[in-house]
Amino acid sequence: MTAPRSLQLRLGLSLALLLTLLWAAAASVTAVLLRHEMDRMFDSSLQETAQRLLPLAVVDILGREDDGITLRLSSIRPHDEFFTYIVRDTQGRILLQSHAAQPDVFPPYSGRGFTSTPTHRLYSDDAVQGSLSITVAEPLAHRNAVARKIMMGLGLPLLFVVPAALAAIALALRAGTAPLRRFRERLAARNARDLSALAVDDLPAEVAPLARTLNDLLSRLEAAFEAERSFAANAAHELRTPLAGAIAQAQRLQRETTDPAAAQRAADIEATLKRLTRRAERLMQLARAEGAQLRRPQAADLRPVLRIVVEDLTRATAPGRLRLHLPPGPVLSDLDPDAFGILCRNLVENALRHGDPAAPVEVTLTAAGALRVENDGPIVPPQVMARLGARFERGTADGDGSGLGLSIVAAIAARIGSRLDLASPRPGAAGGFAASVTLPVTNAA
Repeated sequence: MTAPRSLQLRLGLSLALLLTLLWAAAASVTAVLLRHEMDRMFDSSLQETAQRLLPLAVVDILGREDDGITLRLSSIRPHDEFFTYIVRDTQGRILLQSHAAQPDVFPPYSGRGFTSTPTHRLYSDDAVQGSLSITVAEPLAHRNAVARKIMMGLGLPLLFVVPAALAAIALALRAGTAPLRRFRERLAARNARDLSALAVDDLPAEVAPLARTLNDLLSRLEAAFEAERSFAANAAHELRTPLAGAIAQAQRLQRETTDPAAAQRAADIEATLKRLTRRAERLMQLARAEGAQLRRPQAADLRPVLRIVVEDLTRATAPGRLRLHLPPGPVLSDLDPDAFGILCRNLVENALRHGDPAAPVEVTLTAAGALRVENDGPIVPPQVMARLGARFERGTADGDGSGLGLSIVAAIAARIGSRLDLASPRPGAAGGFAASVTLPVTNAA
């Protein structure tokens, strides 16, 4: 049988079993001791009864005129007679017997002392120089009945004490493990972005070292992740200047060369360097999304930020390609404007890059803080949709994107307690793609 996985249940069952065994062992030992003392008391009563009755029987028998006649004493009123006796002479004749005595129960007189038969316990004694003897018998069933009552008296409390003890143990264990449950709840409430140390002051001494070890592990993980983010951000930042210089040199080479082949190679180099520059910018954005502070103490209107991003991207697109829909009133949020700008730019650029060039991209921000970016185009297969949002995953293999745009948006959404929802086809259409994020706002109805 497999032991239960719950420590509380395991301790409760172990304590209950131990309590039951101890009670049963104590009851058994007590019953044995009581049975021994009970036998001594019954034997003493048996002997005392014989010694009290024998003088009375001698006086009665010696005062008779007729010799050898059996006299059976009558009962004054009905009662349970546990002791029966007979008085005999040396020839074995019964001269006196109690009213319920059965002669076949009494073996022949063999001297003073105790004897036992399968059904009775007997004591014999004699008087008048051994000419008269008395034997008193007690049924063993009487003693066994008393012993059973004692055992029941010791065992019946188990039916009440053990359940009550189990309830007390369960309550004590639940109260004792409450700090563990609170620690588990605090740990379960954490997400992948929160690796700060957990409070361990209220934990039991047996578990506190484990919690401190976990906090040390979280600290090491946070340091490792921070080093990774810092490296990505610093590397991307340091690459911007040499990349800009290399792009300028490639552009200068295109203007100065007269060789068409060399000019084409310089144009290819420029395009490659620009893609590398965009990827470096995305890496810096990803590092900011995963490590920077994204919430501010004061709330600000999100509409101007979204309007600036859309207007900036409109300059590089065809007229009418972007359609912006904003609510009439302010959309107040404590989301950092830079982080919101990064989120919006990546969503809109992703729609422009992968959407139908002849169809507009709809950018909508509602008063409740729901940001939606929708574009027309072919339906994205489910297997591709499942991968979108992961790092360096692109919707099409031949796209010129970095594969980081949606992962940046997903990272920001996760850190503000939201999520990135993707849909294809877009709601209410036969095709297209839609991405939406619910932002934290203070004026939502």
